[in-house]
Amino acid sequence: MIRRPVLFGVAALFLAGCGSTSEPAPPPAAPPPAVAGLPADQVRAEPLTPQRLQTLWWSWASSAAPGQSPVEDPTGQYCGDSQPFGVWLIAGTPGGTADRHCQVPSALPLAGPVATRMTKDAAGCATFLSAANGEALLDGKPVPVERIEPTKITYDSMSGAQEGYSCGLWVRVDPLAPGQHTLTLRGGSGTFTNEANYDLTVVQLP
Repeated sequence: MIRRPVLFGVAALFLAGCGSTSEPAPPPAAPPPAVAGLPADQVRAEPLTPQRLQTLWWSWASSAAPGQSPVEDPTGQYCGDSQPFGVWLIAGTPGGTADRHCQVPSALPLAGPVATRMTKDAAGCATFLSAANGEALLDGKPVPVERIEPTKITYDSMSGAQEGYSCGLWVRVDPLAPGQHTLTLRGGSGTFTNEANYDLTVVQLP
């Protein structure tokens, strides 16, 4: 399931009007600092709508080389691979429990599913969602869980672009203070259950 996703981004081109010849042009804005080794442009991103979040996540989860899937990863060895711009993605499991240790940059929010499903049609996803339940805990305290209705997306995979309907229960976590944190994703639907326990080391901005 996971690695090297082709990221979905929108490049914006800003055209500046001609300035007055009597006033000097303002100096260019200083570039933002790099975040824990990430290029500066990865800190900024377009709004993370439900459609964009699911597109990024399924691309990330479906493009990994065999044996390097962040969803199947039992230890967190691959949790930092091929992360997209502007968000640090997290994952549940294909079933069962995983205990992961990951390093996360302090400037980025975290987001991922407690329980999610990709189907060929909206009805199949709606059936999964109707029975879905779950919770997220940050440092032992509940995090709001967002219910995302079936959404049509096109995402990348190892075999190329794919299209389908994604839905589920998702969480978003604001950027964390540097230091140690724990995050648990626990959920399922019907006979499917999964739990991912993250031990996070959040890295201070340089």
